[in-house]
Amino acid sequence: MPLLILDRDGVINQDSEDFIRSLDDWHPISGSLEAIADLSRAGYRIAVATNQSGLGRGYFTRSQLEEIHASLCREVEALGGEIQGIFYCPHLPGEACGCRKPATGLLSAIESELGETLLGAPCIGDSLRDLQAARACGCRPILVRTGNGEETLAKLHSRSPEISDPLAIPVYPDLATAAAALLDS
Repeated sequence: MPLLILDRDGVINQDSEDFIRSLDDWHPISGSLEAIADLSRAGYRIAVATNQSGLGRGYFTRSQLEEIHASLCREVEALGGEIQGIFYCPHLPGEACGCRKPATGLLSAIESELGETLLGAPCIGDSLRDLQAARACGCRPILVRTGNGEETLAKLHSRSPEISDPLAIPVYPDLATAAAALLDS
């Protein structure tokens, strides 16, 4: 079964400059949960890779984060899908850990834990760091315009030196549209 990796904030759910601190702050983007369920039912093994520095900043507890993730999984399951795992980096941007995207530790953990190769796996994100991590692991980066996607798209169009061959990255309005394209291919 093919592996598919998703970023969380800005791809699956609305993002916030104030961080998603509790289940009350967590609001799925229209069509995203259905898209995950559709992909899962079509045979994709879905994993989520998300930077969660709000944990390291003390904005929320591990218990609150796990409550959000449990709710996400339950909602997808209610639609007939399954998320194989949610992998997160709790570190602050300046901590120089190996897991905070654009580093590849989260993606490597997914590969190891799920026993699936990352090579060629679609990796859907809204930020440059998502695309960079995907490329570094041999995944197929896909950009959505939700969340930070418009800002990231502007960087790609300016041919940002931070990512090679930026115009080769497919861009979709949202996760639902990206999922439909993957299912049609």
